Amino acid sequence: MKKTIAAAAMSLFGLAATSAAAETCGGFYTVQSGDSLSVIADKLYKDAGKWSAIHNRNINQIGPKPNAIRVGMKLSLACLDGLPLGLPGGKEISAAAPVAAVPVKVQPGNAAVRKRINLLTGDDFAPFTSKEAHNGGLLNEVVDAAMAEADPKEGYSIHWVNDWSAHLEPLLSNALLDLGFPWYKPDCQAAPDNFRCANFHFSEPMFEMLILLFADSSKPFQFAQDSDIEGKTLCRPTGYFTHDLDENGRNWLKEGKITLKRPRTVKECFDIVLAGEADAVALNEFTGRTAIKEHDLDSKITVLPQPLSVAGMHVVVHKSHPQAQQMLTLINGGLRGIQESGSYQAIIEDHMARIWAGF
Repeated sequence: MKKTIAAAAMSLFGLAATSAAAETCGGFYTVQSGDSLSVIADKLYKDAGKWSAIHNRNINQIGPKPNAIRVGMKLSLACLDGLPLGLPGGKEISAAAPVAAVPVKVQPGNAAVRKRINLLTGDDFAPFTSKEAHNGGLLNEVVDAAMAEADPKEGYSIHWVNDWSAHLEPLLSNALLDLGFPWYKPDCQAAPDNFRCANFHFSEPMFEMLILLFADSSKPFQFAQDSDIEGKTLCRPTGYFTHDLDENGRNWLKEGKITLKRPRTVKECFDIVLAGEADAVALNEFTGRTAIKEHDLDSKITVLPQPLSVAGMHVVVHKSHPQAQQMLTLINGGLRGIQESGSYQAIIEDHMARIWAGF
């Protein structure tokens, strides 16, 4: 009898242990026959629209085309809204939940900062840099952590100037500040005369994101290859980069293969598409999805499942800066340090959980 009770107790203990072990969030998923990113997202996140979250997280392995996954590929999945559960390599749910958001505290300046390494960013570029976002936004926290890891003997300060048009010229060009972030890098091999390529050095990418097409749900079009875009009209607000539209032999703008509308705001772009005056809005997925949420466009706008491009975000230093190479070595060393320690991934996961919860 005692043996029976003991066996039953051990069985119950085993069930409890298995149950406890299953209460993890995120982890690794091995691609199976018949899978696509949207199928995986629907199966594990209960939301096929989260395919891009999987793609973005595994961009180095998958590449720019989401259909490039193959059977046996091991994908890393973030914990988003408490899902997926029970995958190997996941975190306990309590450990995966983001802590309460803490807006960045910008310290008042003084003459002492002139001796430090001074970095420049700006507000209103959520989720990357925003004073109201947790720790100043995803990339503000990454840069702050990288600089703390690099630990320059002279110290460092991050300054916020909201006039983005003044960052590259004159603030960085005149070395009034040393490093700026976050900035996209054009294809400098194909376009060495591009202003940024000709005048700035770029750090290793801090973060890579998908540039997606957002179309009217009532008349979405097929985008599987570049030729599908020729003859179309796209919309991207003025001030946003356009180099991806001419890269890799596309020459969509250079050769007039597409029409590009450039209103002042993201909202105006979505209005233009819904009015039938453009076929799609072309934006990074976070800016686009944020606009859809803010303006209640979920039922009206479709996110096309083929990325237009992949864009990296970098720290820049002007080529005329007297310590340009030392600055690059410093920030790249700090980025490598936080990547090797795991703190970089922790920052990304924390912010991605917040960002997707907002969508």
